[in-house]
Amino acid sequence: MEFDQMPPIVQRAFSLAVQGWDIASAWLLSPAAWSQFILLVAAYYGAVFATKKMNPIITRILTPQDGSTSVIGQVRLFILMFLPLLMPLLAYAFTGIGETLTRSIFGSGAVIAFGKRVFLFLAIRSFAQDMLTDPLLKLLGKFVLIPVGALYALGLLDMVAARLEATVVPLGNLSFNLLWLIQFFVVGGVIFWLGRWSNDQSSGFINKQEEMRPATRQLASKATEIAIFGAAFLILMNIMEISLTSLAVLGGAVGVGLGFGLQKIASNFISGVILLLEGQATVGDYVELDGGEAGTIVKTTARSMILETYDGRWIVVPNEDFITTRVVNYSDQGSANRYEADFSVSYDTDINTVPALVEAAVSKHPEVLDDPFPPDCELRGFGESGIKFAVEFWVNGIDDGKNKYTSDVLFIIWNTLKENDIKTPYPHRVVEFKNMPDIPDE
Repeated sequence: MEFDQMPPIVQRAFSLAVQGWDIASAWLLSPAAWSQFILLVAAYYGAVFATKKMNPIITRILTPQDGSTSVIGQVRLFILMFLPLLMPLLAYAFTGIGETLTRSIFGSGAVIAFGKRVFLFLAIRSFAQDMLTDPLLKLLGKFVLIPVGALYALGLLDMVAARLEATVVPLGNLSFNLLWLIQFFVVGGVIFWLGRWSNDQSSGFINKQEEMRPATRQLASKATEIAIFGAAFLILMNIMEISLTSLAVLGGAVGVGLGFGLQKIASNFISGVILLLEGQATVGDYVELDGGEAGTIVKTTARSMILETYDGRWIVVPNEDFITTRVVNYSDQGSANRYEADFSVSYDTDINTVPALVEAAVSKHPEVLDDPFPPDCELRGFGESGIKFAVEFWVNGIDDGKNKYTSDVLFIIWNTLKENDIKTPYPHRVVEFKNMPDIPDE
């Protein structure tokens, strides 16, 4: 088969192979190419040698003393994370110097320029594989950063970018090219990752401000989160040159959705803001709703509050329920609660001595408070089997889970009664038989 009769793709491949052979043969026979190759090898070994010498010095300088967690210490540790990039970046810098020399002497530097791009690709690959730990950034590094670095090293980046830019995807009245789409996802991913990181840092700082009320801390944290991600959205729109007026149709559709299908979500969001402003229920409070849900608030979100029961279950309660139903807050961040412990004594007891004995004993419990009121033992009634008493006591916390206040108090009452020879009653029954037939004696 003649060459002209071969398929076009075969002809193209053959032409590229011939061009590659011509370039390779020219490099092999050119003193300039050999000098560039020698400089490339020298740059590599020079970078390896310099890295071995500089690594211990840089590590010693940047490592915080005594495990310091200050801002400066955190910055030094952050810079220290980039130490694995030192060798390829030094090799890149050395080859850049070598490229300048060969171009000034021989007027060419294709070989060393290719080596320089390879060193930069090695730095990019090390950064994407070994340094990125966030799942989103690691995904972008694996499927975007490394392929872009490989195309740059091979000198094909401009050609591929031009081809992607020329490929236009129509979407109704809108259209965009593939290069813009890739840039949008990459830039958007990086910006919102920075937003999430900034939000984590600001939330950690706000939560450390103990002088602020818990509800105020929650409100400040949520407001900061909204501000950060709102700013990230506007920055992304500005970088990608997207006019906000073009989103008017989308905004109208969202408005209609809020009016119909998303009204519950909007109601819960607004209810959450009101709860944060009022501070009536916040993280750490033990609450009970009319629907029977009860537990400690462990997390607040834009849509709901998460209650954790003492048996380990999590209950998701919409914020709207805290506004529209009756809520009993037992904690209110450390306020005292009153409990009662019922007991009875025998009718043979001198009941005038019981209150003083029980009150003195219960007051010795380390968690029982004298303020707002000390323990108070009251006579409650006369039962069938004994005289009924109850002791009221105040504690900080909820009598459930790890706290067994009522159980402890009942133990104290039992031991106190035993020590003072006061009997606790048990049920007595007297049975009368009427009109019983006479039983003859045997």
